[in-house]
Amino acid sequence: MSDAAVPAATPPSFPFPTVSSLEPTQEYARLREEQPVVRVTLPSGDLAWLVTRHEDVRLVFSDPRFSRAAASRPGAPRLMPGVEGDPESIVSKDPPDHTRLRKLVSPAFTARRMEDMRPRIRATAAHLLDEVEQAGPPADLVAAFFSQLPMIVICDLLGIPDGDREKFRAWSSAMFSVTPSTLKAGLEARNALIAYMGSLVEAKRAAPSDDLLGVLIAHHDEGDRLSDRELVSFAGGLLVAGYETTSNRLATTVLMLLRRPDQLALLQADEELLSNAVEEALRYVSGGAAGGFMRVAAVDVELRGVTIRAGDGVIAVTGSANRDPDAFPDPDRFDITRAPGPHTTFGHGIHHCVGAQLARIELQEGLRELFRRFPRLHLAVSEAELAWRKNVVIQSLLSMPVTW
Repeated sequence: MSDAAVPAATPPSFPFPTVSSLEPTQEYARLREEQPVVRVTLPSGDLAWLVTRHEDVRLVFSDPRFSRAAASRPGAPRLMPGVEGDPESIVSKDPPDHTRLRKLVSPAFTARRMEDMRPRIRATAAHLLDEVEQAGPPADLVAAFFSQLPMIVICDLLGIPDGDREKFRAWSSAMFSVTPSTLKAGLEARNALIAYMGSLVEAKRAAPSDDLLGVLIAHHDEGDRLSDRELVSFAGGLLVAGYETTSNRLATTVLMLLRRPDQLALLQADEELLSNAVEEALRYVSGGAAGGFMRVAAVDVELRGVTIRAGDGVIAVTGSANRDPDAFPDPDRFDITRAPGPHTTFGHGIHHCVGAQLARIELQEGLRELFRRFPRLHLAVSEAELAWRKNVVIQSLLSMPVTW
């Protein structure tokens, strides 16, 4: 890279400090206005470009000049030291490899198939809340509900035995606890997950099943099918992302509604607002400090007057894009009556999250059953006393004591 492409001053460290786990850093608002494409220093010590405007984030997500495959290659810029991407993962592929994999897995995630799961998800939520109600207040909703519902749903979907759920919870927790002191444990957890999923794929090949993993094993298109390594990577990624992120989103959505009783009252008065409430929460609350997946420029790209050189890392920050006033009027206001807009929480373009509709249904049914069961739900502690897990990947509630 030429000297002219690197600012004279040391690029600021990223992720930026945050004041609230429910609010993005105010630095994003300044950058959107003054430096929408800016060089930053990552925890790994690598440099990358940060993209903060909604229009530009969607461009980075959809433009083939910004490669996901290149980001998983040896020597590519890394967010964290020692953390390598999985080159076999569907989220790490570019066309035509991505096109092939997406074509093979998409039939398992049609809107109709996901909607068919809604009654079971609702029944599961009701059963979990039966147990909460029977135990009586106070209750920790993270342990008793928010973490349980997505784990049961995703394990049922993949055909994972009930007795193995706790293994996955532990592996997922370790993999998302991305700090310099926990990297070794996180990598060991990832290896354990890969080994388990490999054994499960072998077992289901020998004894076909009608769960999602069985369907993916059996499905082929014009003679093409998923390899064992692709199956392991896809199922493992779906399990971890489908559990951890949905659990976190359910918790933060409930917290936002408890923080804004006027909005909760609107929802309780009109369940037709449920879908809107979920979309607004997905837009409003950042899932983590680091934004979206790393991409690497495949060629030199000019963006907002800045030259991003081939080989440079690029991070498109969804939490900033979702608060861009050019895309969302009065973006810092949480309003469940807002017409759903093009938020970037599930990505955009070819890498739009394949499980997005399933996550939406889990959030909708979780909220519906929770506030039907406990219409007077409120925190049993002050919001300041809530414990959070915070790192560059995710910010999630460790507990939420409530009463009713």
